[in-house]
Amino acid sequence: MHIEVAYALENKQTLLSLEVQVGTTLKQAIEVSGILDSYPQIDLLKDKTGIFGKIAKLDTILREKDRVEIYRPLIADPKEVRKQRAAQGKEMRGGKKS
Repeated sequence: MHIEVAYALENKQTLLSLEVQVGTTLKQAIEVSGILDSYPQIDLLKDKTGIFGKIAKLDTILREKDRVEIYRPLIADPKEVRKQRAAQGKEMRGGKKS
């Protein structure tokens, strides 16, 4: 069956298409793809994985045309970033009224 394995860095994305046997797990697909050789920083014990943007465990059985994704750890907390942007927006609006 046909699947894809995806991994993205800030400035580089890799999308590999491959044929695997029915019954292949997410972890097996990642290992067979060879992506771990290209990106040694990937740690399947720490990094989250998913299928089409939904978190999935390594033992998940894949289906035809699944896109396996390996997620990088977040550098910043998204909630904190939104708070900072909101605070900056208030400062900018406050400065224009004066």
